[in-house]
Amino acid sequence: MTDWNPEADQRKLECVHIGHSEVRAGDRVRLRPRGGADIMDLALAGMTATVESIEQDFEGRVYLAVTVDDDPGRDLGALRQPGHRFFFQPDEVEPLSERSRAI
Repeated sequence: MTDWNPEADQRKLECVHIGHSEVRAGDRVRLRPRGGADIMDLALAGMTATVESIEQDFEGRVYLAVTVDDDPGRDLGALRQPGHRFFFQPDEVEPLSERSRAI
């Protein structure tokens, strides 16, 4: 019997296009949650963050996993610890990074 590995089942993407920019892990973004966001997302509105990974769920929705630049525990987010890694859809972020590539 083989063990189920949820990491192996996750679909990670290399990049996502947001407007005229191509965003990859390591790029910086400004968080712009939509009106229906929860209280935590709204508290993060306007903050800058670094994209940790780009992931796709089983229904095909794409999310950016980010760590907030001002979070003193952002190293815990890079280790995928709860409370320091946040998920936003591509239309909820504004690319900032000089690494963001224009198409």
